[in-house]
Amino acid sequence: MGLSGRQSGLLMLPLLVLICLQRGTGLERINYVPQLSRAALAGTLTQSTFTLEQPRGQFSHLNISDFDRIWLVVAQSNASKNFTVPQRLEDIPVPADFPQRGYYLTMMANRALYPGSQPGNQLQVLRVGNDTHCFPITRGCNHPLPGPGPYRVKFLVMSDRGPVAETEWSNDTRLQQAEALQAAPGLQSAGTVVIIATLSVLLAVLLTALLALLIYTCYDTCGSTPISGPGELVCMRRYNPHYMFSPPATGGS
Repeated sequence: MGLSGRQSGLLMLPLLVLICLQRGTGLERINYVPQLSRAALAGTLTQSTFTLEQPRGQFSHLNISDFDRIWLVVAQSNASKNFTVPQRLEDIPVPADFPQRGYYLTMMANRALYPGSQPGNQLQVLRVGNDTHCFPITRGCNHPLPGPGPYRVKFLVMSDRGPVAETEWSNDTRLQQAEALQAAPGLQSAGTVVIIATLSVLLAVLLTALLALLIYTCYDTCGSTPISGPGELVCMRRYNPHYMFSPPATGGS
């Protein structure tokens, strides 16, 4: 009995070490894939934002407390494989780190904000990249996304001791792109230039004709109408009304 107990103790030792290592470095995997919003909302996808469904009721696990922080990890699709889980709050990457690392953490919350019950008239979406006023060097800043993507996201739960749990990565999300003005082919460009030049010449001819007609009209009107100048004498017949004359005086008797 003593030998068998000693052997069983030796066999349990590696298992205990493995459990301790898993507790220190392992993350609980939550079987949830973030999804784009299915609500009929304007601007679900824009040139710098996209809208997600809230992960309602996905963090009701025993090892997750109400005080644990739930972060949204935003990553470029090709950089999601190289994502390194931060072990401390000070190690959390910010949007300013996105060009070098290819990912950052944003939209910190807790599980009280994602209850399993329906919230009634509360908004049930998360708009990624919607904050145009925060500084990219600020932790948790929801800065507008810098390009069309594609992007992938997942949720990461962290406590004061380190990471606790994470969800699956989402599918690729591509943002809208501004439609660039395409140059017309060479033949169409040459034809456009000819049309513009022809219209310009016709417009110039029309303006010239209108100006000539205006000058001719003014000259004809001014030439046929006598106009008295300051040095010209104007003869007028004098007319005296009858009431201005007194009757001739009659001789006295």
